[in-house]
Amino acid sequence: MNRPTYRVTELLGDGIGGELSRAIHRLAEALPVRVEFIPVDLRVENRRARGKVLYDEAVELINTTKVALKHPTATTEESPNAVLRRKLDLSVIHRPVYTIPGVPTNFRRELDLDIVRIATGGTYDDPGRMIGDDGAVSLRIVERRPVREAARYAFNLARKTNKIVTTASKYTIQKATDGLFEKVAHEVADQFPEVPHTIELFDALLGKVIMSPQKFQIVLVLNEYGDFLSDMACGLAGSLGIGASANLGFDAGAVVRVALFDAAHGTAPDIAGKNLANPTAIFLAFAMLLYQIGEISLGQAVKNATLDLLREGVRTPDLGGSESTESFTEAVANEVVQRVATKTRPPAAKSDAPSDPGL
Repeated sequence: MNRPTYRVTELLGDGIGGELSRAIHRLAEALPVRVEFIPVDLRVENRRARGKVLYDEAVELINTTKVALKHPTATTEESPNAVLRRKLDLSVIHRPVYTIPGVPTNFRRELDLDIVRIATGGTYDDPGRMIGDDGAVSLRIVERRPVREAARYAFNLARKTNKIVTTASKYTIQKATDGLFEKVAHEVADQFPEVPHTIELFDALLGKVIMSPQKFQIVLVLNEYGDFLSDMACGLAGSLGIGASANLGFDAGAVVRVALFDAAHGTAPDIAGKNLANPTAIFLAFAMLLYQIGEISLGQAVKNATLDLLREGVRTPDLGGSESTESFTEAVANEVVQRVATKTRPPAAKSDAPSDPGL
């Protein structure tokens, strides 16, 4: 029987990016489908040599394959993430944050949070300007379209997973910008009457997530708020860099047009080339990509195999284990093969709670 073939743009990165790429290719070999990775070299040297042409080629390819997997890149003259989000019109970032076995944390509660962040606007789109010598101002921008796209995505995700959506902003103070955000979110919520919807002031939400994390499942927020909340949640889970993200662009019918998946961590140049990199985050990003292309069961197998092995103590040195990048990858690949072959899954642990990311 011929295996289905999927074409994926692979954006190569700096530092440990090469080792993560090899790990992903080995893991993909374990799947009963064929993943054709089409590489684009986004390493610093190539970006400096080729500039805008390189990004144009990357965008054209991603628009063709519809999905991309990005390895960590160094931010030098520009941020590749920011450039790609702008050129691909990626308006929404989905960051699942949850307790991961083997990751030490000072937070003793179970965390299971899907953060849906509007990836454009806020104050991030305007660097600001000085007013004389003693003042500065920047323009805060909130637009209806990306808010609507993010809200539709969040409520669709809630419908699929039977979760609650919480919108959070400072609408009582920022009445124009945050007020528009809440207005559009309410309009979308009315189209999903079966989905519970709550509203929180953003500053109060930060405290409540720490005190009662079980009350929050999907949180929809504006750009800066999503940045702050993601870092806080990752800190509670024990690491700013262990998770994965989906960066999404939509067509006029609110269907995902292109999706770029990446690990949240950086390039880790201090361990590059030493076979010490932890591929957990890129494996979780790859699992999200498999969901997006419709291979739900394979996405679950990759995600659960990775997390269950961590739970069993199969870990890289950064998590207190003794596995190398290659040996951890082999362990995950072999586990995926067994799960796919038997078509059975062990009982889901709590860390498996954030299931289908709804892509």
